[in-house]
Amino acid sequence: MGQFQPNSEVAMERSVKLECRGVWKIFGAHPETFLKKHNGAPTSKDFEASHVVGAVRDANVQVFQGEIFVIMGLSGSGKSTLVRCLSRLVESTAGEINFEGRDLLKMSNAELIDVRRKKMGMVFQHFALLPHLTVLQNAAFPLEVQGVSQNEREDRARQMIETVGLKGREDHYPRQLSGGQQQRVGIARSLVADPDLWFLDEPFSALDPLIRREMQDEFLRLQSMLHKTIVFITHDFDEAIRLADRIAVMKDGCIEQIDTPENLVLNPATPYVEEFTRHIPRAKVIKLSSIMSKGVPEGEYAGDLDGHLAVADTVHQLDEADLPFRVLDEDGKPVGTIDARAAVDIMIGRTAA
Repeated sequence: MGQFQPNSEVAMERSVKLECRGVWKIFGAHPETFLKKHNGAPTSKDFEASHVVGAVRDANVQVFQGEIFVIMGLSGSGKSTLVRCLSRLVESTAGEINFEGRDLLKMSNAELIDVRRKKMGMVFQHFALLPHLTVLQNAAFPLEVQGVSQNEREDRARQMIETVGLKGREDHYPRQLSGGQQQRVGIARSLVADPDLWFLDEPFSALDPLIRREMQDEFLRLQSMLHKTIVFITHDFDEAIRLADRIAVMKDGCIEQIDTPENLVLNPATPYVEEFTRHIPRAKVIKLSSIMSKGVPEGEYAGDLDGHLAVADTVHQLDEADLPFRVLDEDGKPVGTIDARAAVDIMIGRTAA
């Protein structure tokens, strides 16, 4: 399966933080021998005949500095296994994984432990808080493992607890917190060592819908403050398009396409991606910059809107205004205009973007 990965402007402007090339993870007897026997390119029939499972198949990924890179797919697609390979929580059968220019697969155990402790943060679906420790102690625990002094680690933990909105609950125990609050503690704990790379494996899927939405808002707020490089796993496309700069769609261990949410919906590279995105309302992913009228004539405007906002997030604001809005680029420079008619056209499917 080929992997469609366009050379977007975002990709060209950012440095690569994490990259994998030709990564395979095969479960079963003698996986390396199996892969070599089939010249590094076994087919689905080869897997069936040999009774081995290709959990990740020839994955090629680049994650750029400061982006939210979402890996998504249905249950069994290989998304969680791929992330465990990227963090080397499981050993890849074959391939190359580079983090900040260093090959993770060639690191000694001591080197890998040091990288995980100081440069990688991880949050999983199950909060895994230590029940006998307070919120403060749970958040400070990674620094305790590193041997940081009590005063220093608790100062840092208090900062993170405040950052995630739990100030005042430092002395609570996990059993005294709601599910959303427990997940916030998990997030604070993963951030306390100030990681360069942040892995989140379906961190909100165990929460009820209202709390899940709240945690997504919190996540975006934190990212606007911290600008972390993030690899985020989800099976929920609505969550993916809300959070992601780019998305990798997986199926049967293969990456079908890597692209922006907008391009996945408008330009699916495979029939599977097309079917996967068929029922996503276009207004949720189409950006104002894609439908604006270019140029900003002299005149009066209702205000300014960020060009990276989705149509669905601005349609009410546009509809209530008597005048068009100016559309701003990443630098805050006016580059176009937008009015209610253009947004409504997308909402009702009257025109194509």
